[in-house]
Amino acid sequence: MPPHAEAVICGAGIAGVAAAYHLTKKGLKQVVIVEQGDPLSLTSDKSTEAYRNWWPGPDGHMIAFMNRSIELLEAIARESSNRIRLNRRGYLYATADPAKIPQLIETAQQAAHQGAGALRVHSGNTHYAPSPPEGFEGVPDGADLLTDLALIRQHFPYLNPGTRAVLHVRRAGWLSAQQLGMYLLEKAREQGARLVRGEVVGVETLGGAVRSVEVRQSDGSTQSIETSVFVNAAGPMQKRVGQMLGVELPVFAEQHLKMSFSETLAVVPREAPLLIWMDEIELPWSPEEREMLAEEGAGWLLQKLPSGAHGRPDGAGNSPTLIVLYNHHTKPVDPTFPLPPDPLNPELALRALSVMVPGLQGYLERAPKPWVDGGYYLKTQENRPLIGPLPVKGAYLVGALSGFGVMAACAAGELLAAHVTGAALPGYAPAFTLSRYQERAYQKLLQNWGDTAQL
Repeated sequence: MPPHAEAVICGAGIAGVAAAYHLTKKGLKQVVIVEQGDPLSLTSDKSTEAYRNWWPGPDGHMIAFMNRSIELLEAIARESSNRIRLNRRGYLYATADPAKIPQLIETAQQAAHQGAGALRVHSGNTHYAPSPPEGFEGVPDGADLLTDLALIRQHFPYLNPGTRAVLHVRRAGWLSAQQLGMYLLEKAREQGARLVRGEVVGVETLGGAVRSVEVRQSDGSTQSIETSVFVNAAGPMQKRVGQMLGVELPVFAEQHLKMSFSETLAVVPREAPLLIWMDEIELPWSPEEREMLAEEGAGWLLQKLPSGAHGRPDGAGNSPTLIVLYNHHTKPVDPTFPLPPDPLNPELALRALSVMVPGLQGYLERAPKPWVDGGYYLKTQENRPLIGPLPVKGAYLVGALSGFGVMAACAAGELLAAHVTGAALPGYAPAFTLSRYQERAYQKLLQNWGDTAQL
């Protein structure tokens, strides 16, 4: 363990390795990343691995931020021969409620005005080009709104036959989060960054400024690393690490689970985009199941549940894997590891997505063996990140990356490095600092925030 460092980063998740990558690109050579376990192994490897520039909001800062992150992702894909397996299949939002169409148009027009790309409406037999299953070059940005039922059935025959509109967001898709993280870490280490196994147990300050970081090693001993820069990139533990500095971060945790299984019936085409159902969900139950649930006091499963079921194909080639997510309970919790089990999640998620894709109900009588993992969304009330300086001089945070850590990591690391090194900041930088909550205009904005764009 080195006795000195130009910067010490707590956490080798996707945010921490991205911070190290960009700090070394800015010229720092003695960057130390402290991590208890394996890099990218706590929650970064359990993500949906998807990305989008579709972030409706009051000011467009999230769209600008994500556009920049996607630019950086595409640059990495090009220089690495697409080692990260970046695609542009898009996100497909679908609804069976015609009343939602004006809302979709309004949201898409607002997003277009804020920089997400133009809206193209297909209300008749107009030309619509699906996204290619692989690669990302030459695919349009913006969004395509399909309201022509014949066109919807032609391109998405597996959707609920009651579907009345689909919005295909085009600058979106997914990638290999593990490959992205390892690429960032490898490049940072080539420039002198070091990965140290241990746990950050304290940050010493002098005169209100960071002086050193205390690290507990695997043998129980502790050692100090002298530094003037400390970066809290602790993911689910970022609130606890903030308290070491006497800073209470305005973040809370939600548990989010991801279920995947072998989709051997081939209901969802392997080239499908990420699928999202926009409507409230009434789970499909047989009369006998409904009676049993009512008798067992689980009547809530018979009621309408929130929207948000989504899923996508996973794996290369002929992989039959389908990822399914539906987290309808999002109460704040204290992060604990391993994650508490939720035996109901696999069936609930499968039934929820089967409302959007009825062919999946073919698995309900004999449910396939699921694989369940997940992690925690550490988020702010408006679901925006915290990136920038903390009240203690020399202390910084790159966190509150909620469910968008993988897609935002490149721009988040770049922004963090700009703060640390005093480089020019992009226009969206003030929207992500901790100090934004002290501004009256922002406090007023929070009162009527609206959609946080969380999936």
